[in-house]
Amino acid sequence: MLNIITSILQTSVLPPLLVDYLVVAGGGGGGNAGGGAGGFRYLTSQTLATGTSYSLTVGAGGAGGQGSATASAKGSNSVFTSSTTSTGGGRGGNPGGSDATTGATGGDGGSGGGGTAHGGARNGGAASPSGEGNAGGNGVEVSANSAGGGGGGASAAGTTATSGTGGAGGNGSANSITGSSVTYAGGGGGGAEGAGNFYAAGGSGGGGNAGVTGGSAGTVNTGGGGGGGRYNVNFGGAGGSGIVIIKYPAVYTATFSGGVTQTTTSSGGYKISSVTAAGVSDTLSWA
Repeated sequence: MLNIITSILQTSVLPPLLVDYLVVAGGGGGGNAGGGAGGFRYLTSQTLATGTSYSLTVGAGGAGGQGSATASAKGSNSVFTSSTTSTGGGRGGNPGGSDATTGATGGDGGSGGGGTAHGGARNGGAASPSGEGNAGGNGVEVSANSAGGGGGGASAAGTTATSGTGGAGGNGSANSITGSSVTYAGGGGGGAEGAGNFYAAGGSGGGGNAGVTGGSAGTVNTGGGGGGGRYNVNFGGAGGSGIVIIKYPAVYTATFSGGVTQTTTSSGGYKISSVTAAGVSDTLSWA
């Protein structure tokens, strides 16, 4: 009898709460250049505690911009636990205004592509912090044929522009945490100056395409950068929002605070919670 009771007690003990999670930030808005992808971070077999609340934020994409009149905006950070923050993608540069002297601000997450500017080309932003993405491509200043660089992506840098041809957005990274391979965090394509110039495509993983009538937005919940618009004429596209995906043993039940939008599925003894919206005060805990 004692052996039977001991066996029952042993089988009722929960396994360790080992968690895999993907944290993708919001993509940067496009200007004349492509916006940078949101920062991409994937961690596996992380030990977390039951009865503890963990912070949870899904970053929004940055707004697109137009020339010196309206600056594009960087994406917002995504967060899971106090130690894991993916940084919002850098904004794509624009001609004129502050970008004429300082270039694309870029520099975060997947970084931002370089913008063209009166008086000289601008360099793309460098990826910072390192390990979350890649640099944006440089812009080029050529009379009537200026063009913007592509935004950096999670797995590749944005392409540098050439005369009359915007730089392509850098490709994102594929991940299979949900059980299917999905690519996230592609950079936005670079725009150009003339109606007959070449407007580049965004990178795989939700990067927006550049366009003569305006750049397209990065895909929602991929962290894709916004595509570039026409030089000083049309707006670049907005960056795509980020996402947080968490995989944990199915014997546990996750409890989300009220501001969270999420979908939970089960597969192979695990639950996978895909969080598509959460604010800075939202949390997750397990029981």
